[in-house]
Amino acid sequence: MKTYSVKAVDNLISRYIDKGGEVTEIEEGVLGHGHLVLHGAGLKTTVVKEVYLNEWSSAHKVRTYNETPKKYLEVI
Repeated sequence: MKTYSVKAVDNLISRYIDKGGEVTEIEEGVLGHGHLVLHGAGLKTTVVKEVYLNEWSSAHKVRTYNETPKKYLEVI
């Protein structure tokens, strides 16, 4: 499993917003971003989930889809 830092996810969010995308927060994070769905017209859908590492730190898993999964369409 490849994990990403908060700074890497911040850069990803900035790129989505610059291209006219949106960010939908599903669950608030504790030390990081939590559970986010990045989406937009003409953009791939990206799901970001915060994962626990230890009491003092967390990381993020990032998964990209060509089409938005059905369970995320209901939230968006």
